[in-house]
Amino acid sequence: MSDPYIQELFAERIGGNQYGKSTAIYKFEKIKRAKKAAMTAKPEVTLIDMGVGEPDEMAFPVVVETLQAEAAKPENRGYADNGGDAFKHAAARYMEEVFGVKGIDAESEVIHSIGSKTALTMLPACFINPGDVVLMTVPGYPVLGSHAKFYGGEVYNMPLEAANNFLPDLQAIPSEVCAKAKMMVLNYPNNPTGASATREFYLEAIEFAKANDLIIVQDAAYASLIFNGEPQSILQVEGAKDVAVELHSLSKSYNMTGWRIGFVVGNPLIVKAYGDMKDNSDSGQFLAIQKAGAAALEHPEITEAIAAKYSRRMDHLVEILGASGFNATKPEGSFFLYVAAPKSATLAGETESFENGEAFSHWLITNELISTVPWDDCGHFVRFSVTFAAEGLEGEASILKEIGTRLAKYQFEF
Repeated sequence: MSDPYIQELFAERIGGNQYGKSTAIYKFEKIKRAKKAAMTAKPEVTLIDMGVGEPDEMAFPVVVETLQAEAAKPENRGYADNGGDAFKHAAARYMEEVFGVKGIDAESEVIHSIGSKTALTMLPACFINPGDVVLMTVPGYPVLGSHAKFYGGEVYNMPLEAANNFLPDLQAIPSEVCAKAKMMVLNYPNNPTGASATREFYLEAIEFAKANDLIIVQDAAYASLIFNGEPQSILQVEGAKDVAVELHSLSKSYNMTGWRIGFVVGNPLIVKAYGDMKDNSDSGQFLAIQKAGAAALEHPEITEAIAAKYSRRMDHLVEILGASGFNATKPEGSFFLYVAAPKSATLAGETESFENGEAFSHWLITNELISTVPWDDCGHFVRFSVTFAAEGLEGEASILKEIGTRLAKYQFEF
């Protein structure tokens, strides 16, 4: 057992002397426990996991084979620091080929990241002092905001609502907040809503950033996973590189979640600051993984094939949920479907009411072994993911049909 004085040593940013004493349960831990309990109670029913936020398949053979070859080369054994040239130049070419963003300087405007998450943790260290504000969309991925708070910063939440196409209303941000704001974090296509940004919105955001002396961090983890049209990047918009960096990840777009490789691209001074912080935080991703990542970026058709699969699954899921009364609309990208949670479900005259998305999500796991993720930040919603594991097209169709069968028993009220 630890000496009692250790309890008094924890930093306030993680709870101080109350660290470890909280009985609150993290949302995803609740889901994990609910899944385990449901499978124990109904072992004869197969769990359908629609909550997983990562690809259900391996990286493509060209990527795996490149890693295998590069891992055997002695020149790749050492520290990578801020990255190898192959990956940086591949990233610059990728930005032009996929997004039409020309003129990216691979030496000064691109640095690799050990996944987007680590970049999101480091960027606040470059800019946030006590009292500074970060503007963040909600619902959303909270990591950058959490680290901003570690440095004494504050987070101002910009709600994403259907009435505004899940785009933040920048004009609704109070002037006193703008005066203290240093960073604005965007994420399009968005997790969890699946919404995409328009060039018009990006232009508005850039003008807003310049007017209020702040930078933009656009988390583009799903940027190339789109179902219609051309992929969007904030860097396509004139003036973006004056104020913005974009974070790209190979996790979702190339089935490389566990490989931990991505890149930060855009404003050279922001990229340099990130690089300096990175130099003092890690020693770079394994060069063999960077070279495998470079090989992936040379094959954007891989992402197109992955997106086509998600699009097909999304079409079927929207149809199935719609048949049960859900207001489900296919998003423009990502692999998430964000739908309003019902108020109640009735079966054989018995009605179960739900006060929020979390209650409905828990009921759905417990009763029908369908796992989703609840989001109650801006209304009561649940997120379905189409990354469920399935064996081929027949397996995929079977799972989707089974979802419809399990839901069709109920009368849902919205």
